[in-house]
Amino acid sequence: MHDVSGEPQAVPAAHDEGQHHPIGLYLKVWGWLFVLSAMSYAVDYFQVQGITRWTLIIVFMLLKAGLIVSIFMHMAWERLSLIYAILVPPLVLLVLVRIMIVESNYTFWTRAIFFGGGG
Repeated sequence: MHDVSGEPQAVPAAHDEGQHHPIGLYLKVWGWLFVLSAMSYAVDYFQVQGITRWTLIIVFMLLKAGLIVSIFMHMAWERLSLIYAILVPPLVLLVLVRIMIVESNYTFWTRAIFFGGGG
């Protein structure tokens, strides 16, 4: 192959197709998944209660899911457009759920005020 100036360009070898990642990366991710799972288990073991319990469980769950999707499903090495195609719809759904929660609270309190508390 030659570029516009007539100089030869390097042609990628056929055996370079695909992605190769070091096994150490996967071992580190497995280690992090183990640590995050142990921390999630510790929340139950130490009987953390209330909003702190659910916040910790959800944070650990999202961190583990993020590691799995980014490394084991190779999302970290995909093009940005594919990442947006996968991540944006769930984020939009979360925004819509939040809007519905705000609207339901407004409706509930409007009815409570108008009908005198429902009782």
